[in-house]
Order: sequence, then structure tokens, then C-alpha cells
Amino acid sequence: MWADNISNILHLFEDGQVSRRELVERLTKYTGSLAAAVAAIESAGLANAQTLTCPAGVQVSENDPALISQMLTISGEGGPLFVYQSVQRDWATAARPAVVVIHENAGLSEHIRDVTRRLAKAGYVAVAVDLLSRQGGTQAFDAVGASAAFGRTRPEERSADVLSTIHTIRDQSYVQGRRVGMIGFCAGGTQVYDAILKTDALSAAVAFYGFSVPTGANIALITTPLMMVYGELDRGTTAPIGPLIQGLAQQNKRYEVHIYSNANHAFHNDTSPRYDPEAACDAWAKALAFLNRYLNRA
Repeated sequence: MWADNISNILHLFEDGQVSRRELVERLTKYTGSLAAAVAAIESAGLANAQTLTCPAGVQVSENDPALISQMLTISGEGGPLFVYQSVQRDWATAARPAVVVIHENAGLSEHIRDVTRRLAKAGYVAVAVDLLSRQGGTQAFDAVGASAAFGRTRPEERSADVLSTIHTIRDQSYVQGRRVGMIGFCAGGTQVYDAILKTDALSAAVAFYGFSVPTGANIALITTPLMMVYGELDRGTTAPIGPLIQGLAQQNKRYEVHIYSNANHAFHNDTSPRYDPEAACDAWAKALAFLNRYLNRA
């Protein structure tokens, strides 16, 4: 029974049904020690399943005493929009720059809420919009159902909801309205590309492995400084960015691009089997530096 339980846990991880953290926690429970859990992972050929993050303590608890993190409701074009906002507890003492966070196709997951809190710890008013709001919100679905629900969303609806979030947070008294940034992952990265073509309200934008990149004449419309992050092994998503990079360079746009060797799609998501701690660490540090450059300028 003991061996069967371990085997089942490992298979759940390989199938993406439990996160890396859950894998180690469950194995530690059954084996009796962290060392034995790591040995079981290595023997199964899953040595990369380490839970290390870089820098240490990059994750931020939802109960962090320095932050106020909560779900809020704002007005959207199609009705109420659910957003997760995280701010430092002294948020009312001075207006700060803001960063809008856009989730993957799994909805407003705990990982995205954690990313939002990380940005708040870095000094921003951080807001993640739930693009499943029109269907009752991410909380109405399990993980599989949330992905299916995202597939039912329409591009024009997602675009409108993102713009509603940007414009709403920009107008808050505790936000420096001319210093609003945006960061998105996977499908959220695509929404970053969409937003920088449709609004001039953004002072910085970071797209992690987004697809449907701007092409042709649309590149000329980009005025927002743009950082793009990709994994080398994510061939289908990474391949189309070549013409975009060329166009940005030819038109003297402000941009950065970082492609990480041996990293795959979703390498920044520390609840994914594809999580790459080293690449994630470096990419997050570069993203924070990029945001700081454009949102905290003198």
C-alpha cells in the first residue's frame, strides 16, 4: 500500500494533477522525511521536481501581514469584473505605480494570485483580473473546467475586460495614473500584445510566452516599452517572434527579449511540471527591473 501510494502521487504529478509543492508535501507525509521524498522523486526520473525557487522566499503568502490582498468587483463593459488586488498595508500613505496581471488559460489561479502578491511586495498596486468573470469567475470551476471556460471566452470580450481593468486602476486615487504596467503569462501574454495595440495607458508591458504577436503594420502602433520572455523549447510559441523583434528594432521601439535555453512553455509557473527554477528566477528579476525602469523613473 505504501509503495502504491507513492506511485500514485508520482503519476498524478506527471499528469499535471498535483503541483510540485503538493508532490513533495505528499511524498514527505508517506515517506516520513524530505530526504526520502527527494530520493523517491529522483528514482522516478523526476529530479527536476525540486521545489526550490530563486530567490529564496519569492512566493508570498496570502496572509502576509505586510499586505492587504482581497477579491474586489469593478465595473466592466459586459458586467461585473472580479479582480484580485494586493497592496502594501500602508497603501493610503502615498500613490504608487500599478501593475495589471493577466492569467493563463487556467483562470485566476493561486499561482497568479501569488504573482500579484509578489508585485505588491515589490511596491506596486497589483491587480489581477479574472477573465472568467462573465461566466461566474474562476472559483465556479475546477482546474479542467476553468480551462474549458476560458476556451469559451471571445477575444473581444477579453480585450474589453483587460482595458476596463487598466482604466479603472489607473483612475484610483492611490495609483500614479501615468505609471501603470502590465504583465501576462501564456494566454495572458497574448492579452499583453493585444492591449499595447489598443491603449496608450500603459508605461511598461511584460509578456511571458505569449502567442498571436503583433505583425506587419500593427508593430508601428506600439508605443509601450515591451519585454518578451520565452523558453527555447517552446518552439511553436517562440518561432513567430522573429519578425516582431525585427520590426521593433527597425522602428526604434523600446523592447527587450529573453529566450531561456532548455526552458519550455510555462517555465515560470512553479506549480507546473515544466517549472525551471533557474530560468524563472532570472526572468522574474529581469521583469522587476524592467518594470522598475519605466514605472519608478524620477
